[in-house]
Amino acid sequence: MKDNFRSGFVSLIGRANVGKSSFLNKVVGHKIAITSNKPQTTRNKISGIRTTSTEQIIFVDTPGVHKPNHELDNRMQNISFKSQYGVDLVLFMTTPLKEVLKGDEIILDGIRNVGVPVFLVINKIDQLKKPSLVDETILLYQKLFPFKGVYPISVKDDININHLLTDIVKELPEGPLLYDEDTLSDKSERFIISEYIREKVLLLTKEEIPHSIAVSIDLMKQGNSPKEYSDIYATIICERESQKKIIIGKNGSLIKEIKEKAINDIKRFLNTKVHLDLWVKVKKDWRNTPRELNSLGYTKDDF
Repeated sequence: MKDNFRSGFVSLIGRANVGKSSFLNKVVGHKIAITSNKPQTTRNKISGIRTTSTEQIIFVDTPGVHKPNHELDNRMQNISFKSQYGVDLVLFMTTPLKEVLKGDEIILDGIRNVGVPVFLVINKIDQLKKPSLVDETILLYQKLFPFKGVYPISVKDDININHLLTDIVKELPEGPLLYDEDTLSDKSERFIISEYIREKVLLLTKEEIPHSIAVSIDLMKQGNSPKEYSDIYATIICERESQKKIIIGKNGSLIKEIKEKAINDIKRFLNTKVHLDLWVKVKKDWRNTPRELNSLGYTKDDF
């Protein structure tokens, strides 16, 4: 470790679908957080760890802030705001807009007293037909909050990411490694694999189903080499029998596709062959049932 090594925590907060998880995966260099075009894809606080010879940045990704409809939503929103405290820097992420959305106003009010610098990060500038909209967005948001820095970026096209990373490091204190050099996340392999499976359900279903499911890993025996198999047994939980039938699909067609797509990600992640068994179980109104939420890891205080 070099002299003047810097390390610290950087929290990501913003509305759903502004690109927080995609940003996390980009800067860590590995698929730590799942992504989709569905709101509420990120449910848990998850840290992605970027380590170089000069710094270690622990990025804390949080659920997108939205209007709560269930007890699960309440817990997700609570964890998003709690995660802004005890960090060294907050990245407030939004997209180019002609007017500030109410959700962003609520978030900014919630982080007004965090006591650390806050950067305004405007993602998806690659989608703009009028570049001047970035300047309009900056002016709108600067009227609402005293940002330490402003960064228009594109995660997709890798625009201004290195500039942002350079300025993030400047805000971190000098200090030692907080995690081992090869650690990529604070979450377990079982958690990340369960998220890969949930991501495939999000991608292949629509309407209420993506929000109504959870995934639990019932048993996992990991192989020790690329030639060995990792045996994984998992359950997809939904709220109604009608949802179960959709997830399974005609003659098991959809559950087979979910399984095949999940196996591809899990193979890359574990660097082994993969045997995956998937089951679907109905747990009525699990998103409003504290006992079920706790058993799935969505605890009230932290998850």
